[in-house]
Amino acid sequence: MRDVNAQSRPVTPSEAEPTLMARLAVPAGVLTAVAGAFAYVGAVDPYQPGHYPVCPLYGLTGIYCPGCGGLRSAHSFIHGDFLAALQDNALAVVGYLGFAVLWTVWVVRAVRGRPVRIELGSRQLWVLGTLSLVFTVVRNLPFGGWLHP
Repeated sequence: MRDVNAQSRPVTPSEAEPTLMARLAVPAGVLTAVAGAFAYVGAVDPYQPGHYPVCPLYGLTGIYCPGCGGLRSAHSFIHGDFLAALQDNALAVVGYLGFAVLWTVWVVRAVRGRPVRIELGSRQLWVLGTLSLVFTVVRNLPFGGWLHP
């Protein structure tokens, strides 16, 4: 039985599979934006007061949020001082490395013409949220002083 809605017409180039350049456009754009942000943080020293605003949570309460020290961590990471980057914000360093892995997987899959599907289920989101919360609590306790930025 023939499908009434099916049309037998040739596929136009716009309907064909995207080219390699088209598949890599978005990952390249994301990498450009991230590299630009890192370049700015590498050039404008967050260790010098007045270059960036103070974290609102820290400014109001004196509590370090999970992102506190992230700019200093990025600055140190860019300049190759990985120990200082870990001390300023260990969670951010894990995030930088996680981004690098996910971006690489994204590019490899784009080159192969496969879609990128990163589906975080509720379990993974709870684990990430719990790790972030534990990191925040520990860095604000007296014995977690080594995690202060």
